[in-house]
Amino acid sequence: MAAFSISEIKKKIEDFPKKNLIHLPTPLQKLENLSQELGGPEIYIKRDDMTGLAFGGNKSRKLEFIIQDVLSKKADAIVTWASLQSNWCLQTAAAARKFGIRPILILFKTYDLPEEYDGNLLLDYILDADVIIKEAEKGKAVRIEDILEIVKAVENEVKEWGHTPYVAPIGGSMVGGSMEKPLGAISYVNAFVELLEQAAKQGLEINYVLHSSGSGGTQGGLAVGAKALKEDTKVLGISVSEDKESYGKEVLTIARDTVKALNLDLSIEKEDIIILDEYIKEGYGILNKEVSDALRFVAIKEGIFLDPVYTGKAMAALIDLVKKGYFKKGDKVVFFHTGGTPALFPNKQHLVNLLKK
Repeated sequence: MAAFSISEIKKKIEDFPKKNLIHLPTPLQKLENLSQELGGPEIYIKRDDMTGLAFGGNKSRKLEFIIQDVLSKKADAIVTWASLQSNWCLQTAAAARKFGIRPILILFKTYDLPEEYDGNLLLDYILDADVIIKEAEKGKAVRIEDILEIVKAVENEVKEWGHTPYVAPIGGSMVGGSMEKPLGAISYVNAFVELLEQAAKQGLEINYVLHSSGSGGTQGGLAVGAKALKEDTKVLGISVSEDKESYGKEVLTIARDTVKALNLDLSIEKEDIIILDEYIKEGYGILNKEVSDALRFVAIKEGIFLDPVYTGKAMAALIDLVKKGYFKKGDKVVFFHTGGTPALFPNKQHLVNLLKK
């Protein structure tokens, strides 16, 4: 039995104002060919790559709440950070421009891609975002504790320019900077509500939700949504960068902050956060044969393009889990397409080389 009704959760979320930035609901479709080819569970896809802002993606949902917070705090610039080809930074810049806010992006080179105008970096340039590029540890996602001094220095510089900056944590996930509530995660509790409503219309009982997990807000929100509304639905986060022990603590913190922010009489425990870290392989953003094959497989079977950093890795995991018998044959598995397709282009040569093997 569900701890809460959908209407109860919706009412809680309505306490958090947001700006309308995107097209909702995003489509929920069965991947008929993929399901048949794998011969395993029924696989569905939630098309959060079709949100409509700057090539789409999961960060757009988060930014509806975050941009409202920026405006409420009368900030006229937003400072954030991530990797060189960051989907989060691109979508933040696009959302900011839409509301007359100046975007300042600190981009870290966490994998070996050239600093040329391609993929998301090209789009950042078209948006006339202020871009600051820094070196970082290869194969690892950027963490706030490693770059506090850099972010603070940029924030102070923006103030010297005469702006009022809003510091938005990477991915819009963790509470910190100017963000006092886990707004990104709240948006994904909302996404889980949306998914359940669509599933009900299709007569679909969802057993698993699988997605790529990077900064924690998407998984934290989905996990809270599942615990509150459909506890027998398991949310599987495919880590793209960090081991499940250390990263799991971050997601658990985000989920518990979300429960607190929504004032839910609910307990989120360690076992509610399921993270699979065996698909990280060579590290964050480093393309491998399994991911490139998964990208081609879904493109050929369904005409859908995934990205090489997040969704490609999650799909490679899903394919492997099916082959290993992780799911029952009659299970219904929803794959969240969290966007990021512009990252295909700066990875083009490596991708082509892998696909030729």
